[in-house]
Amino acid sequence: MEEIAKRLRAFRRANRMTLKQLAQKAGCTDAYLSQLERGRANPSIMILKKIASALQVKVVDFFLENNPMEDDVVVKEKERVNINFRQGDAKLQMLVKNIRDKRMQPFFTTIEPRGGSKGAYSHIGEECGIVLKGQLEINLNGKLYRLKKNDSFYFSSQEPHSWFNPGKTKTIVIWVVSPPTF
Repeated sequence: MEEIAKRLRAFRRANRMTLKQLAQKAGCTDAYLSQLERGRANPSIMILKKIASALQVKVVDFFLENNPMEDDVVVKEKERVNINFRQGDAKLQMLVKNIRDKRMQPFFTTIEPRGGSKGAYSHIGEECGIVLKGQLEINLNGKLYRLKKNDSFYFSSQEPHSWFNPGKTKTIVIWVVSPPTF
């Protein structure tokens, strides 16, 4: 969480925003943002997405090193960039090292039992994926979709959406966001 804290503070300062200004744009309190910047709170995927949007960055920017990565055609499993969310119990692994100039952003997503986005969010673009293992619930603008192994999905990211693992085992999903906004 220290990496997120440092980068959050740096992005906020680069945007010349106060904690209060960012809190208003992201829909949270300045006290909560202060805790995040000090590494004393763990953001959910939903809130980190809102903060990233308010700062005009991508969620992945909170996890990547500042130096540009090589644009490799093949990414070995051990080379994947990990994006872990303690709150929400989800782990996303980028299936490409560098999303610069890409039209889509693929993830290998692992969701712990009872884990999920912890709230709805929306953004530009579209999402699709396939459940490789377990169960997944997607709430799309108030309509609940239940998926199991080998079921796939496709929806507009502009609709408020959330996701959740209702099962007792890990859920694994190949998830693609286009354009890269995460």
